[in-house]
Amino acid sequence: MTGAVELRLVVAQVDMLVGDIHGNVTRLIAEAERARDELGAQVVVFPELAVTGYPPEDLLLRPDLYEWVDEELTRLRKAVHGITLIFGYPEKTPHGVYNAALVLRDGRILANARKRYLPNYAVFDEKRYFIPGQEACVVELEGVP
Repeated sequence: MTGAVELRLVVAQVDMLVGDIHGNVTRLIAEAERARDELGAQVVVFPELAVTGYPPEDLLLRPDLYEWVDEELTRLRKAVHGITLIFGYPEKTPHGVYNAALVLRDGRILANARKRYLPNYAVFDEKRYFIPGQEACVVELEGVP
């Protein structure tokens, strides 16, 4: 093995408000900047469906939700630089909606991971809203695969 590579990663355990897309993205921006500036992080990881809050349930059935999500993702891409963000969002495609996670750095999408195993028991009803992803996602960050 060659020289070790250091990767400073912060897990942001924040409580996002279901349905407050603008407020949640504002929080993502603030927490990412804090992780970068105060903690020296290179990567910050946020919760599943951080953009919409979890669980969004029937909010996912509203067509205008995806317009809001797209607008706010554009704002997020323009706002945060110098740190990699990993966060969850609902991804609408012609085939259906995925429970997905974006890997974003300096306005660029590095990867988009779609949740493959959707729980459907007790309080979880994800198969009602989402289609499963089909592929694993591996991304290299700061030289670390």
